[in-house]
Formats: sequence, structure tokens, C-alpha cells
Amino acid sequence: MKKILAIAACALLFAAGTASAQQPYMVVNTETIFKSMDDYNAAVKAIDEAAKQYQQNIDDAYGQLEEMYNTYMAQKASLSDSVRSQYEETILNNEKKITAYQEEIFGEKGKMAEMQTEQLEPLQKKVMETISKYAAEHQYGLVLDVATNPMVIYYTPEADKTQEIITLLK
Repeated sequence: MKKILAIAACALLFAAGTASAQQPYMVVNTETIFKSMDDYNAAVKAIDEAAKQYQQNIDDAYGQLEEMYNTYMAQKASLSDSVRSQYEETILNNEKKITAYQEEIFGEKGKMAEMQTEQLEPLQKKVMETISKYAAEHQYGLVLDVATNPMVIYYTPEADKTQEIITLLK
């Protein structure tokens, strides 16, 4: 496994070396860029606060469900079969409702995903367009993002254009 990773890293470095010999490259740190944007930070904060509130609602609902279950378990021996069955059905239905609500909020197409798309995507698009425009204007053939690429082992500080991008965005 280590040999495969080493070979892949060498191939990547060779490819990057070949590309950089043919075309200049630049390095950016998109994490630093995003953190420098007040709009982005405000959107992330709003999303986090909404997520906490939704999670609290879910936790409260599960707490109530647990209380209902504990009450049922305490009374189970003294309940008739029909009442016991009805109680169990109510508990299961409530659990299904909570699970559905959780999926509606935190699921792949849930409210939180929509909120992230609505609030963050335009800002991310703006950053990517600014980086692309900067790279094209300065004739960089390759842009590496050191925030998301753990394989970048070294780059020269002169290649880092993060601050120039931040300046263009302001």
C-alpha cells in the first residue's frame, strides 16, 4: 500500500513538474480567502446557528419519545394487550416522524443543504471566478489550492497568490 502511495505521489510530482516547466503555476489557500470574507463568515454563522436550533428540536423530540417509552415500560405489565399495542404503535409512529423530520432538515436534499447552497454557493462561485480571472490575466496555467490538497508538500512563497485574491475580492 505504501509503495502504491509513493508511486502515485511521484507520478503526481512528475506531472506537476512537467506542467510547471511548461506553464507557470500559482498557489492559493481558499480557506484563508473564505475566512477573510465577512459575507462568507456571516453565512457560515447563520447556517451553524440554524443547524444548532434544528438539532435542539430533534434532541427535544427524542427526549419526549424516551419519556414516553419509559412510561410505557413502567406501565407495560398493567396494560391490556390492546392498550399495549396502541402505545407501541404510537411510540413507533413518533419515532418515524422524528426520523423523517431529521431527514427533512439534515438529509442530502434537506433544509440545511438548501441553506448552504443558497448562502454559500454564490460566494464560492465569486471566489472561483476571481481566482480564474486572476490566473488568466497573469497567464498561470495551473492553480493549486493548498487548503484542500494534502499532497502539496512544498511550494515557493512567491507562487502563493492568496493575498492578491483577497485584495481583488474587497
